[in-house]
Amino acid sequence: MPRTIYSHIWLLLLLLVTSVPVISAPLDSPAGRVILTVSGNITNTNSGDAAELDLTMLDSLPQFSVTTTTPWYDGQRKFTGPLARDLMTLLGASGEQMKAMALNDYSITIPVEDFEKFNVVLATRIDGKTISVREKGPIFVIYPFDDHTELVSETYYQRCIWQLDRLVF
Repeated sequence: MPRTIYSHIWLLLLLLVTSVPVISAPLDSPAGRVILTVSGNITNTNSGDAAELDLTMLDSLPQFSVTTTTPWYDGQRKFTGPLARDLMTLLGASGEQMKAMALNDYSITIPVEDFEKFNVVLATRIDGKTISVREKGPIFVIYPFDDHTELVSETYYQRCIWQLDRLVF
């Protein structure tokens, strides 16, 4: 066969493989205490139409640390946890915004574009220590304030919800 036919066959196979829809596997069930429940426009669930995650499940995602100053602490602190965009990928989440809710029912809507534009961390640790509820845990949404001067504003401070326990996409 002429070489161009092989090229066309290869291209056709590549198109077929890349056009097959991705089938998401069911999310494992949490073994420990659920600290985050995610619902709404997600495709990977483990509890009806929602995803329930414990600390171990969040720790299994790639961990990212940001050292930054915030209005809530003196000096810089190191916040560590998965990036919000990595959680979205794990759960097959989509949409233009996410509603974040805290244990005390405080809620804030966060544009999903923030997660692509900035390394928004779902911090489960501050300075290497797991965050207790008393210390703004179990999850604290943190923006890299020191890396982007435009983040130093009331708009982004309000999006840094602490005691996070629910997300809706």
